[in-house]
Amino acid sequence: MPTHLAGRGELIDVNIPTPSAPPAPHPLTDPDVVDRLGADLRAAGFDAVGVPELLGTGAHRALGRGEPAAALRATRDGSARSTLIRLFLLGATVDERAAARALPTTGLAAALAQGVLEQDGDQLRAALDIRPHAADDAEFLLVSDLDSDVRPGPVRPDHVLGLGSASITLARAVVRDPVERALDLGTGCGIQALHLSAHARSIVATDVNPRALALAAATARLNQQDWDLRAGSLYEPVAGERFDLVVSNPPFVIGDGTTRFTYRDSGLPGDRVGQALVEGVRRHLRPGGTAQLLANWLVVGDADWRDRVGRWVRASGCDAWVVQREIVDPAEYVGLWLADAGEDGRSDGDRATGLRLAQEWLDYFAANRVRGIGMGLITLRHNGSDDPSVTLDEIAGEEITGEEVGALLRNRAWVESTTDAGLLATRFELAPAVLLEQRALPGHEGWNVVFRMARRQGGAGATLQLDEWGQSLLAGCTGAAPLALLVELLASAHRVPVDALTAAILPSVRIAVMRGLLVPAQG
Repeated sequence: MPTHLAGRGELIDVNIPTPSAPPAPHPLTDPDVVDRLGADLRAAGFDAVGVPELLGTGAHRALGRGEPAAALRATRDGSARSTLIRLFLLGATVDERAAARALPTTGLAAALAQGVLEQDGDQLRAALDIRPHAADDAEFLLVSDLDSDVRPGPVRPDHVLGLGSASITLARAVVRDPVERALDLGTGCGIQALHLSAHARSIVATDVNPRALALAAATARLNQQDWDLRAGSLYEPVAGERFDLVVSNPPFVIGDGTTRFTYRDSGLPGDRVGQALVEGVRRHLRPGGTAQLLANWLVVGDADWRDRVGRWVRASGCDAWVVQREIVDPAEYVGLWLADAGEDGRSDGDRATGLRLAQEWLDYFAANRVRGIGMGLITLRHNGSDDPSVTLDEIAGEEITGEEVGALLRNRAWVESTTDAGLLATRFELAPAVLLEQRALPGHEGWNVVFRMARRQGGAGATLQLDEWGQSLLAGCTGAAPLALLVELLASAHRVPVDALTAAILPSVRIAVMRGLLVPAQG
């Protein structure tokens, strides 16, 4: 059933009472309290401008690196904004009077009862992570749970992940063309839905975790958004429905299928959650619709990861661009995710449990001959073809942007729909910021070039290795003459058959166009 928050109230509570009612089963389920909390945060300047302004450049950057000392020092003035920063961004405790001054409209009784704050001896501390987030020329407030680096010990089993590197990676990679209907599958705190709100007329957001749906609803209301929130796994909540855009940052962590934390563990063994999402997406995409998701996959034995993930995307029936951003050793992978959930024993001293969990996890990988775990981004487009186009890349250390994703899909569709004759009749020019990189070895007659690469600066994967022929051809692409004439001139200069040179060079031209190195000349 759809879940909405509705209704606004005007209650004011500035006292400091102990709540008489037990805490709500999930935080911030009272829309009245959400509205009052939002009013307090805005009044204090707790936003993407006010927070860095108060902290100063150095302290703000240090906080982004996980170093809170400078931020703690900068927030000792007792102002409402400083108190809110200490509570929600630094995980510090404050006294009741400071909290009451920072949340005069919310009231401490409501903040405690609704799971915003909690007692810590005679002090108060945040029970939630509430932080400003600026993106796409807009400012948001995001509600999630506090991570293990702020609260000692393992996180809750129903922990709701906040703003992190994975969510930012996906948000930046999503194609931001205007759409009618969008689906955020596995919404968590609602970060992807917030970004979708700028270009989608309606948003459905799903999650298996009731706590996540509660916090996503609070995030939506704090930002005056209206999302259709639904409970359920994978595509169950949207059975029979289709969307123009599907995005998902699912619980992709690979293990034996045991669910210890809902934000991390899907309940499916191995990498089956990624496979299920990819293979099932076409039934939920409108013609021309796009799906983008983060995934992890197993790299087994001597097999190439492209074979495994390639089977998924071909089975989907959609065109695809898959980018493996990195491959991680199993030991590093296990250590990363145990630390992320606070299970490694460093914060609570339970090293024995951490060691046992690590060994069991590594035993699972060894039994399945896993030599690495691939991490990456999968983009799929429903073009209705019986023979979908699939590109599988390894691109490390470069940001994948929605603009680049959209351009590659458009360029590839154009190239594949254009005949050889059409290509030869086209006047091409090099895209701006294309560089030629060369490597040479010394020889008896000077330097011998052994490697040539054309690279478009700022474009992830926008490269093409060239031979001498390709280098000469690209140099001639100024938009003045059709490709056919350039090939004829090159063939004549080197006294080779035109047909043979054409057949040899057109595949590279197609790649150059797909990667955005060559563009059809305008006018």
